[in-house]
Amino acid sequence: MKADDITQGHVLPIFTDKPLSVTDFVRYQGASGDMNPIHHDTLFAQAAGFPAPFAVGMLQAGVLGTYLTDFFGAAHIRRLKVQWSEQAWPGDVLEYSGVVTEIRREASETLADVTCSVTRQNGGVHLTGWATFVLERAA
Repeated sequence: MKADDITQGHVLPIFTDKPLSVTDFVRYQGASGDMNPIHHDTLFAQAAGFPAPFAVGMLQAGVLGTYLTDFFGAAHIRRLKVQWSEQAWPGDVLEYSGVVTEIRREASETLADVTCSVTRQNGGVHLTGWATFVLERAA
């Protein structure tokens, strides 16, 4: 896709991930070094007042980042921030979406601001994200 093809209001293709599993959480925990048992130990999670282990939020933030860079290109990202709203649980099917909210010029670059969301199968918003990508640079 060319930079000229992206305009304000452009809707990114939706990505629906496979159902979350505790195995996904453990794999992410091993890679990140965050082995908090609330994400993989059912008895520990229940003792803390949760019905089950819940997702490591940064796992979904990473998937969101990949979703966005697959579309715009990893070399073009300038900013990504996220805010969590709801827990995600084993078995949840998450849908990743985004829309270009603004195209703007800054210095010698054309930038696209994107608002994204990761929603659960029940319609609840797991996280919201905001990203900025370079569409083109002046020669």
